[in-house]
Amino acid sequence: MAPLTDPTRLEAYKDALSNWNPRGYIQFDLTEVAHRWIRRELNGISLKEIGRLMYEYVKAGGEIDEVRETRPEWSGEYEFHYDLRFTIQDRPVYIESRLNYQLPVIPDDSSILVVNVHAP
Repeated sequence: MAPLTDPTRLEAYKDALSNWNPRGYIQFDLTEVAHRWIRRELNGISLKEIGRLMYEYVKAGGEIDEVRETRPEWSGEYEFHYDLRFTIQDRPVYIESRLNYQLPVIPDDSSILVVNVHAP
């Protein structure tokens, strides 16, 4: 996996994360398995709090991995997905997300869809 280095996509991802508090910038579309894992392994932490922790992780210099999307059901719609790997409540966590943005990047216009949360 390679870190996200494209300046445009990096700007859009960070912009969306910086808006973790208002609704709509970080959205979650998780399976019931992912919801159960969050309840069981992360003491039922709120999704909003996960968004805040994603922001804090990246703000502190944490790496965003950019992975070419190869799954047939998503590759026609998304060129990449974005992975974060960090610790929440002393548990290693893997977060898979998709970035929605337009060119040129307009502040407060990009969003992130979190599609999976589980142990790495």
